[in-house]
Amino acid sequence: QVQLVESGGGLVQAGGSLRLSCVASGSIVSSNAMGWYRQAPEKQRELVATITSGGRTNYADSVKGRFTISRDNAKNTAYLQMNSLKPEDTAVYYCNVIPIRWDYWGQGTQVTVSS
Repeated sequence: QVQLVESGGGLVQAGGSLRLSCVASGSIVSSNAMGWYRQAPEKQRELVATITSGGRTNYADSVKGRFTISRDNAKNTAYLQMNSLKPEDTAVYYCNVIPIRWDYWGQGTQVTVSS
């Protein structure tokens, strides 16, 4: 059974940084496009950043220039470096393959940005 385990969240002041990690069981990261998603309270889950198996990246306008997605295929891990964090970035962050596999969702990692 595939598992995606997110970590690295926490409480940070506005302007701070966090680095999220998504560790996958098996070789999911190396063989799939990966995405980071987030869900704020009472809001729908949204796609934040994607990276193809070839390394091409794409970002939501709200995080462009502040977030960086990357991958380490040897470690079966995807990362999300988040800089210049804003209170509106507060959410639970998840990773998944693209296209989404509904049975791959993990517990996510909470990111809270204080003003």
